[in-house]
Amino acid sequence: MEIKNKIYKNEILNIIRAAIDEDLGGYGDITSKYLIQPDDKTSSHIVCKEKDGATLCGIDITGYILEEIDKSMQLNKLKNDGASLKHMDKICTVNGPTLSILKAERTCLNFIQHMSGIATATNRFAAIASRYNVKIVDTRKTKPLLRKLEKYAVLCGGGYNHRFGLFDGILIKDNHIAAAGGVKKAINKIKSKIPHSLKIEVEVKTFIELEEAINCMADVIMLDNMNTSQINEAAGIIRKERGNSCLIEVSGNVNLDNLEDICRTGIDLISVGYITHSAPAIDFSLEFD
Repeated sequence: MEIKNKIYKNEILNIIRAAIDEDLGGYGDITSKYLIQPDDKTSSHIVCKEKDGATLCGIDITGYILEEIDKSMQLNKLKNDGASLKHMDKICTVNGPTLSILKAERTCLNFIQHMSGIATATNRFAAIASRYNVKIVDTRKTKPLLRKLEKYAVLCGGGYNHRFGLFDGILIKDNHIAAAGGVKKAINKIKSKIPHSLKIEVEVKTFIELEEAINCMADVIMLDNMNTSQINEAAGIIRKERGNSCLIEVSGNVNLDNLEDICRTGIDLISVGYITHSAPAIDFSLEFD
């Protein structure tokens, strides 16, 4: 699987350096320092130990971490981000000074296990949704300061990115609606102020709000926390009134058990907070040869 949007080192350098410093604390690996000779060399590899397999994400980050700790370490990638892994698949080899590999080990694994967890969870949703031409998209429910990494992991899992933050997309949510005095007032006020090229998405919880959103020509309507029957009815109303000129997004209470039924309703997008805020880590290990 080819991932078009790569993460470049300069985009996350501060995060990498902070993670390294968190582990080494300015003193280094004091255990290894008293056990290992400075000129010792080691060959090692990183292996996926997840019994059910996984989707890989974070191999490029590993390279950036190694460069920061010791440029003499050599990374040979055996798998690329987005690759489907089986139990005990090797994803890379790392060769170089033993002390340097031990310094880098946990920081590399922490990024890989977390990002691969997100990619794997996303892939399980996307594998089902793609059969119905429905896109799985992420949310802003990410770990503080890790959004760039986590949204990249979503791409590696076959998902899509929603807006990155509050600054790059119009999404009128329930508190905006309450503050503005209703869906109609909120949309009309936004329309009078934004550039014509910006699309307007609005979240609706009731069929009254849905009617207002349709009549006000919202570009995207998010059906929030509706059950499958309500989603099916709402999607039918939108298609009847707006055809395909309005995208339909579903959010809230979506899981792998009800995903297929939701996809069958004819919607376009499903935003899933779980894939970033609750995806379990994947088990990886660095082993000396």
